[in-house]
Amino acid sequence: MNHSHQRTPLSPLLPLSGIALSLLAMAAPAHAALPQLTAAQPATLQSCTDLASRLKLPDTRITSSELVTEGNLTIKEMTTPVPAHCLVKGKMKERTSPVDGAAYALGFEIRLPVQWNGRFLYQANGGLDGEVVPALGAVSGGAPVAPALVQGFAVLSSDAGHPTPSPFFGVDPQARLDYGYQAVGTLTPMAKSLIQSAYGKGPDRSYLAGCSNGGRHAMVGASRYADQYDGILAGNPGVYLPKAAATQLWKAQQYAKVASKDANGQPNLKSAVTPAEFKLISSKIVEKCDALDGVTDGQVNDVAACQGAFNLQRDVPTCTGARDGTCISAEQKKVLTTIFAGPKNSKGEALYPGTWWDPGVMGSNFAWWHFDAPPTRNAGSVAFIFTTPPISVADFRAKTGMQYAMEFDLETDFPRIFATTALYPESPWAYMTPPNATDLSGLKNRGGKMIVFHGTADSVFSPIDTAQWMDQLQAHHGNQADTFARLFMVPGMNHCAGGPANDQFDMLAPLVAWVEQGKAPDTVTANARGAGANVVNTELPASWSANRTRPLCVYPKVARYNGTGDVESASSFSCK
Repeated sequence: MNHSHQRTPLSPLLPLSGIALSLLAMAAPAHAALPQLTAAQPATLQSCTDLASRLKLPDTRITSSELVTEGNLTIKEMTTPVPAHCLVKGKMKERTSPVDGAAYALGFEIRLPVQWNGRFLYQANGGLDGEVVPALGAVSGGAPVAPALVQGFAVLSSDAGHPTPSPFFGVDPQARLDYGYQAVGTLTPMAKSLIQSAYGKGPDRSYLAGCSNGGRHAMVGASRYADQYDGILAGNPGVYLPKAAATQLWKAQQYAKVASKDANGQPNLKSAVTPAEFKLISSKIVEKCDALDGVTDGQVNDVAACQGAFNLQRDVPTCTGARDGTCISAEQKKVLTTIFAGPKNSKGEALYPGTWWDPGVMGSNFAWWHFDAPPTRNAGSVAFIFTTPPISVADFRAKTGMQYAMEFDLETDFPRIFATTALYPESPWAYMTPPNATDLSGLKNRGGKMIVFHGTADSVFSPIDTAQWMDQLQAHHGNQADTFARLFMVPGMNHCAGGPANDQFDMLAPLVAWVEQGKAPDTVTANARGAGANVVNTELPASWSANRTRPLCVYPKVARYNGTGDVESASSFSCK
């Protein structure tokens, strides 16, 4: 399928170097008809260690409150210097489920900097949630260098209402709703009350941000909780996550057609397309599309135009003998063409958008979502969270995740995303997706703002889907949506980070400047994480400078070379 027939907006990268929270090329002040919100005012922490004993919040148990001295906070492989702050932990709405007998609660932590900027950030987390990850507020780009806590925000993180990152909570009706949207709605007023007690005033401005499922939480919040949040930051959002998860199982079925079998007769998906073969395809995409943005620099900025310029059948050699990484077979080409076009039902109706041909197909994260995720994360989430009624735990455990993926039926199982029963009165579609996703009048009319970013080589949440959402938002709002909502595409980037991309950027500071000063961001500068970065991106092409920068552009604009200047510098490119 040639994606050029679809609306394939693609904004390239605009500059905002990771550390310098600079906003380049500001647009005119906010639209005259929209209110201008005032800037947050700083304050100093007044109370910390006594909060656990002093605070009496509804349905809330504070389990600890302690002062954390200034120093380094290490999360996975990333170490970030953080300011002195108060760390508060607790639980809301503790209960025992009458359905599965398990214990549930809204677990949370909130980090309150001693020197506070007057702002609150709800850090929406990714995946299946299920754990309270540190509330650092690292909400945009790869290996962020200026997370929200460092910028002075009070930051909340939660487990979204279940204690482990496994899908079995989907058996409990309330846990489903908490995961979908109610955790944000329940925790937000509590957090604001806690902040009021700690500083002597509540937050002047509140922000909701995250990537992946956290981006979905943010999108839902923009629709459901526009009265609670002034700024929304949604990264690689699964706007329509249940469809995306079901599509993953369908992709596994396609790959199985060209995959070898393991000892149990199940497909070894990783054999369907090897890393060398994806790297070959990536290199051919670069060959055909590199110069479309005005310069040959080993990077494809104009991804939309690339969909017409690159042709898998023509541009990648077809194997006549053994697969050795220099060609792919005719059967592989057929499978990849089907997958990149997206799933259709027996009537030929598209069920979820496809994937762009982008150099980021060589990214390890791209392959992980295609091969590792379907029989693990996707099988469980579809079976328990995105199906009504959920499958029984016993039935699910009686087969492998791969078997579940192979047996998933687009005709009979996909419609259960939209089903309800007496015990599960809200469908997965209803509780997981934003109501009226393309009507954000509530956010707009009170002066709120929204920034969305999406990697063009995201292999689980289709960037085409997000681009189409933006097109529809524009249409609904009379082509004036960019007065309150902007989408930035990140060429080459996989799911939230990674791939051959300039994937290190800060979208939070531009969002604050837009909300509180009316400075609409036209560009954000993105860095490559080469040698010397806080976390090095090992997938960067060797031909790139370690310090390459590019502008990310407001969709559908693309970063184009000015004709002169250092090709490693964002300043040599303009959004057009």
